[in-house]
Amino acid sequence: MRHLHFDCFSGVSGDMILGALVDAGLPLAELARGLKAMKLDGYRLRAGRVRRGGMPATKVEVAIRSGFRAPLPVPRIQRIIASSRLPDRVKERSREVFQRLAQAEAQAHRMTVSRVHFHEVGAVDSLVDVVGSVLGCHLLGADRITASPVNLGSGTIDCAHGTLPVPGPAVAALAKGLPVYSAGPSRELSTPTGLAVLSVLADDFGPLPLMRPTAIGYGAGTADPGGWTNALRVFVGEPVPSAFGEQDTIVQLETNLDDLNPQAYETVMARLFGAGAVDVTLTPAIMKRGRPGIVLTALAPPQKADAVAGVVLAETTSLGVRLQDLRRRILARQVATVQVPGGSVRIKVAAVGGGRTKAAPEYLDCKRIAEQTGRPVRDVMEEAALAYRKRMKI
Repeated sequence: MRHLHFDCFSGVSGDMILGALVDAGLPLAELARGLKAMKLDGYRLRAGRVRRGGMPATKVEVAIRSGFRAPLPVPRIQRIIASSRLPDRVKERSREVFQRLAQAEAQAHRMTVSRVHFHEVGAVDSLVDVVGSVLGCHLLGADRITASPVNLGSGTIDCAHGTLPVPGPAVAALAKGLPVYSAGPSRELSTPTGLAVLSVLADDFGPLPLMRPTAIGYGAGTADPGGWTNALRVFVGEPVPSAFGEQDTIVQLETNLDDLNPQAYETVMARLFGAGAVDVTLTPAIMKRGRPGIVLTALAPPQKADAVAGVVLAETTSLGVRLQDLRRRILARQVATVQVPGGSVRIKVAAVGGGRTKAAPEYLDCKRIAEQTGRPVRDVMEEAALAYRKRMKI
């Protein structure tokens, strides 16, 4: 597997991502060839070596010769991407980036997405930044992408709408659910395009995970503020094999409940899972003054923690929720599909080292088939497990 980790100590932008990928070994010519699948003319990719705060970095620029100089509406952008010859996964993620950008602009300006008018996003350079970033990670063979918390910058910015605090409204909207902070020179360090791309590509946000780097790249930002290294760093490497799985960070959320109607537990748990929780438990406990109660515990990825906390506060009688980051070891896993009488069942397969695996049928798939056929769910689960074992012996 190949792992990419973006270190956003000076924020993130589309051209910084491109520069970091090229600096880490992505051939510019290969990227340019891949972008021709969009059938866009009138631009040329250029890359050059620059210094940012004394650090050598690569600056990638989109030189516009002709073509779309005015902003393009989002539906037109989506059609350009959809009709291209790009790989399906690149198309899907690129279109998701532009959809998130449209939603952020709509939220920032208090309007519907259909009425959004982009001042910058939509021209050829932004199309190349977005699609080039997604395609670049694909060309580098990234199986997993993570990122550090993102530095948004500080101070104020001057724009068509006047003087605004950093981050600007669109960046602030895109930052929802992501770990962000403010540091460095008085300027905006993260752009809407860069943050939207990162929010779609990154599987997780946190410190540099355990990995064996094979290349490190630095992508230069346009600005070069004195005394500050305005660059994005990317680590390209391989996960370190471990018999105990790979390590990541999970957020544990807890609250004590002693006055919630137990009939609400089912709904609360369903909505916590809907907000992004990966596990939810209810543990009986004795509260103050000897009252019986429940400790509600939820586990969520860092980028989903705020949404999960919001459900706890909105759906229960709790006035607060405790959050803490936990390290955990997880086994590498994949999903296989088997056929049983009545339909298909997904099988979760985890590698435990030494070429051994353990597998478990997806309960909801088995439940659906059991309800449709009238058979016991236990029988469907056993049939799915047997079908998977037979497949592995072939």
